[in-house]
Amino acid sequence: METQIQKKTVPLLPLRGLLVYPTMVLHLDVGREKSVRALEKAMVDENLILLATQTEVHIEEPTPDEIYHVGTISRIKQMLKLPNGTIRVLVEGLYRAKIVQFKEEKEFYEVEVEELPNIEEDSQEIEALMRTTINHFEQYIRLSKKLTPETLATVNDIDEPGRLADVIASHLPLRLEDKQSILERSNVKERLELLLQFLNNEKEVLELERKISQRVKKQMEKTQKEYYLREQMKAIQRELGEKEGRMGEAAELRKQLEESDLPEKVYEKVAKEIDRLEKMPQAAAEGSVIRTYIDWLLSLPWKKRTEDRLDIRHAEKILNEDHYGLEKVKERILEYLAVQKLVQKLKGPILCLVGPPGVGKTSLARSIARALERNFVRISLGGVRDEAEIRGHRRTYIGALPGRIIQGMKTAGTVNPVFLLDEIDKMSSDFRGDPASAMLEVLDPEQNHTFSDHYIEEPYDLSNVLFICTANTVYTIPRPLLDRMELIHISGYTELEKLNIAQNYLLPKQIKEHGLSKDKLQIQEEALLKIIRRYTREAGVRNLDRQLANIARKAAKIIVSGEKKRVVVTPNTVEHLLGKPKYRYGIAELEDQVGAVTGLAWTEAGGDTLTVEVSVLPGKGKLTLTGQLGDVMKESAQAAFSYIRSRAKELNIDPEFNEKNDIHIHVPEGAIPKDGPSAGITMATALVSALTGIPVSKEIGMTGEITLRGRVLPIGGLKEKALSAHRAGLKKVICPKENEKDIEDIPESVRKDLKFILVSHLDEVLQHALVKS
Repeated sequence: METQIQKKTVPLLPLRGLLVYPTMVLHLDVGREKSVRALEKAMVDENLILLATQTEVHIEEPTPDEIYHVGTISRIKQMLKLPNGTIRVLVEGLYRAKIVQFKEEKEFYEVEVEELPNIEEDSQEIEALMRTTINHFEQYIRLSKKLTPETLATVNDIDEPGRLADVIASHLPLRLEDKQSILERSNVKERLELLLQFLNNEKEVLELERKISQRVKKQMEKTQKEYYLREQMKAIQRELGEKEGRMGEAAELRKQLEESDLPEKVYEKVAKEIDRLEKMPQAAAEGSVIRTYIDWLLSLPWKKRTEDRLDIRHAEKILNEDHYGLEKVKERILEYLAVQKLVQKLKGPILCLVGPPGVGKTSLARSIARALERNFVRISLGGVRDEAEIRGHRRTYIGALPGRIIQGMKTAGTVNPVFLLDEIDKMSSDFRGDPASAMLEVLDPEQNHTFSDHYIEEPYDLSNVLFICTANTVYTIPRPLLDRMELIHISGYTELEKLNIAQNYLLPKQIKEHGLSKDKLQIQEEALLKIIRRYTREAGVRNLDRQLANIARKAAKIIVSGEKKRVVVTPNTVEHLLGKPKYRYGIAELEDQVGAVTGLAWTEAGGDTLTVEVSVLPGKGKLTLTGQLGDVMKESAQAAFSYIRSRAKELNIDPEFNEKNDIHIHVPEGAIPKDGPSAGITMATALVSALTGIPVSKEIGMTGEITLRGRVLPIGGLKEKALSAHRAGLKKVICPKENEKDIEDIPESVRKDLKFILVSHLDEVLQHALVKS
């Protein structure tokens, strides 16, 4: 049907978030100045106005480009001014129109428009489209439940296909762009097809909404049912006198689980175990096992950590406050801090402090924790034989517990503590397994981020822990374990260091612990030196601490009894307080001796001096060794004996001495086992001295191994041996030439008092050791 296209000029009212179709009657609230003027102009003319929608809702003053160019010519039927200044208008949509030109834009929009008539095709396809559309709309109303059945009745009465499309579109909750696309279709068939497409989409969305709401409803019903049953069970348990029972316990654990910050896998594991516990009867024995396991998983630190204080000056100050000397260890810790500060994330190193007892290994680890501001935890591994002590027991065993590492982490409460493994060299193995091998995973930086404890079962991250091990010796630590640790050797203290430690650390501590003050107890420096020299002979300061405690106790008794108000300890009063001196200070031997040589030895307790004595007796060449000597020392004696026999003529010894004499080599303190590869030159010198009758200098101590050809081989522990020589008052130390590099490690105060004689052959040893007549 042909329709003549009319053009006319009408005012324009831009609509925000709203669209008007032809035949629609609705109220509009108008407040914008331009819109009010457009209404006034329309009322003056023919009451006609173009209602077109803005492309963006939020725009206050739209430009022509921000208004859709297809709208609805509408008639203003009624106007009412509201108290707030806005105007309420009743409008009726007449027909579609397209903006051809904007004529007036300043005071209000006036536009020239042309009518867009409906293009209809009288065909059966249109009829089919109408029926399908009504059918789909009916299904939509049934699913939506927002539209009343009266709406469907109204739609059923419409015969015109274009109007049908417009009415249905006005009732659908479509996006503004979709509604506009329907308005812009003047071809009725296209309009119906587009509407049908939108109807299908809306139906699918409604169907999905219905399914979701049904699922949510079912879940809610299930939750409500469970809640109801739980409350019933609680009531039954209360009636039976079982208090809250498993239900209350499970509820409490779930609350703890929600408040905790566990990794996802551990969270799921705990939730599963709580469900198991809840379903278990109250009397079931396994209930307590599950409960204990859940408690362990909840109480372990999985993510909680302390912030490191990466202040090198602060750390250095604390380390110096707590310990005198120990420069190597302090330097290593400060290096760790510096690197940590630069990279922010660093795997915790595995440090092993090796040294004699009493040198401050354990207290040093505590100071490191204080300097880093980390939590500190210590476990002792002395005498640990069972692998389960490290890895934990399987939960199938009665009384099963996690290993000491996990227990230590629980005590620490954070994932990055300073963890001290004390006495790692004292671990041993038996039929229950090898705990040293179990420690490999703990102390391997490449493995310990997934440490597996048999009890916990879930991998635990130990990579942030700063492990510090202590040991007296490295010889008993298995090689694979030793390979994973960074060794820092701490030797014994010099006399000067002991004096400083006593004055600055030990004495103030003992004065405080015994309720005294600096005014009530004073120990003169000479008196302290006498205690160090005559009452202690050790690498560390533990015995010195005991002697100072002894003096503090006696001083406390003197003051409390009223005998004196103040005790001043002088070198003369030390003997009165501590009794007769235990050690002789000065030269190890009082005079040059024939057949007696001072040897230097290394022990777990530090360096020590021991005298090797040789006696030549009439006999048939028998070599006797006494003094609890180990196999290595026995072999050293045999080698020295053979060397002297082969060089008898050059050494001015009767070549047949072994056929006429028996040789007896003795090392005093026979109750103490002695062994090690450094007594060769000592025994050879003692033998030569005894056979030639030439005395050995009392000022000399020596250490070194000997070969059958008289070569002197290098030894270990030179620093400790030099300190023992210094303590014993020796003046010279004979040592292998290949140990020259180790002299740098010896403290300056000791090097100043000792003369080191470097030798590579026994002839050089004899030249320096034997006293020339």
